[in-house]
Amino acid sequence: MAETGGGFLEQLKSCIVWSWTSLWTLWFFVMLFLVYILRVPLKINDNLTTVSMFLNTLTPKFYVALTGTSSLISGLILIFEWWYFRKYGTSFIEQVSVSHLRPLLGGVDNSPNNSNTSNGDSDSNRQSVSECKVWRNPLNLFRGAEYNRYTWVTGREPLTYYDMNLSAQDHQTFFTCDTDHLRPADAIMQKAWRERNPQARISAAHEALELNECATAYILLAEEEATTIVEAEKLFKQALKAGEGCYRRSQQLQHHGAQYEAQHRRDTNVLVYIKRRLAMCARKLGRTREAVKMMRDLMKEFPLLSMFNIHENLLEALLELQAYADVQAVLAKYDDISLPKSATICYTAALLKARAVSDKFSPEAASRRGLSTAEMNAVEAIHRAVEFNPHVPKYLLEMKSLILPPEHILKRGDSEAIAYAFFHLQHWKRVEGALNLLHSFRMIPYPLEKGHLFYPYPICTETADRELLPSFHEVSVYPKKELPFFILFTAGLCSFTAMLALLTHQFPELMGVFAKAFLSTLFAPLNFVMEKVESILPSSLWHQLTRI
Repeated sequence: MAETGGGFLEQLKSCIVWSWTSLWTLWFFVMLFLVYILRVPLKINDNLTTVSMFLNTLTPKFYVALTGTSSLISGLILIFEWWYFRKYGTSFIEQVSVSHLRPLLGGVDNSPNNSNTSNGDSDSNRQSVSECKVWRNPLNLFRGAEYNRYTWVTGREPLTYYDMNLSAQDHQTFFTCDTDHLRPADAIMQKAWRERNPQARISAAHEALELNECATAYILLAEEEATTIVEAEKLFKQALKAGEGCYRRSQQLQHHGAQYEAQHRRDTNVLVYIKRRLAMCARKLGRTREAVKMMRDLMKEFPLLSMFNIHENLLEALLELQAYADVQAVLAKYDDISLPKSATICYTAALLKARAVSDKFSPEAASRRGLSTAEMNAVEAIHRAVEFNPHVPKYLLEMKSLILPPEHILKRGDSEAIAYAFFHLQHWKRVEGALNLLHSFRMIPYPLEKGHLFYPYPICTETADRELLPSFHEVSVYPKKELPFFILFTAGLCSFTAMLALLTHQFPELMGVFAKAFLSTLFAPLNFVMEKVESILPSSLWHQLTRI
């Protein structure tokens, strides 16, 4: 990781120091300008007469040249800061302040972490990942029992046409094959999966069941006709009975030809889908331990079918059981550099590491004493998770309202963030202090255009998410890089000093009136205090103090 939590705290300190230094510089120029405008002694006391006389000997051209030069220098700094920011993605002044002021502020050298980061960068660059590939949501809801009920209550459609069209393509890929025309029930279902009208699909499924015990027909009815999870589970159990029979028959014939092999592959997909959905039904009905057992058995029986991402279902169920050791064991297997990442993987790993320190973590205490090893690991895990998907913290921190997750997600996009937070928000709330830790570092790293541990953030996610998410949802756009403070500061300083120089040259008398009014108001409390001090202290003592 390019910057750790300790580095962030040190950078914050450095930025504060630079900000105060810049503000005092601006104040110096303002005071010189005001002295020119007044061109009278600043008689706080009689001993400043010499200084006032020296300032009064300066000509107006000197002050105009001074403010003009200040504006020119500020403009050059602004141009250089902007160029450096556009080229390297960071502020030059902030970078220098972190590099040189960190040792003075008690910073910690993170070179070992940086070396590990460089290794991670080289490994992640080897991944050839499609930027905007859409994935099936492993925790997708049931259309009849969940999505349709939402529509009945709110009158809103939670699924977009694009999302449902992708599901139709998935169903045709998983549940059909070239030999379906040889079996009447499968031939009907092959047409049913292509139907756009839900009622037409349901009618076709009933028609197929009249001809034969068709597993895919039961799947369609469980997904779309069942209005409760209990009804869906009953239909999936009937589908399991029919699917196991088809699977055993095709397993014996799979080596007899390409058609039999394709049919066995289809029957395998159907069986895995049914068992996975049955496990999800058990999870939704509160039988979490049973769901975990079903998922583990399914992963052992079909270890090569990673397309369904069953391990993400397993992680969520284990978190519900608070079996954190088992969660860590699953992450050890699937959180590998050679395997595709997901928000579930990254944020679950961050949750486990945050759990070890979140109950006692305090940003103020960490800034004073530095981060411990466990806190550093937790912060780095949160860095990694936020870098992979920067939209998730808004939903976990309830800064943005959740909606029902779509049936398909775009990794690193808003759709994936919704799908993750919808099921995992309760697990973050259960861990005391985890959300507070995430809140402390919710803007880190920010922004992420260049990436550190992953490939650069895709620029097409916003467009794809708008296709996947309903129109009533405000799509979370990837956080754009904001202008650093020093670019804004130098721009303001340049404009302010240039304006002072111009107005002073064009309207010296009017500016003098304004400046005198401002100074009289500014120094009124100070003059009052000085008068009180002079009236209390002896004149000889005050004279000796002013000579020191």
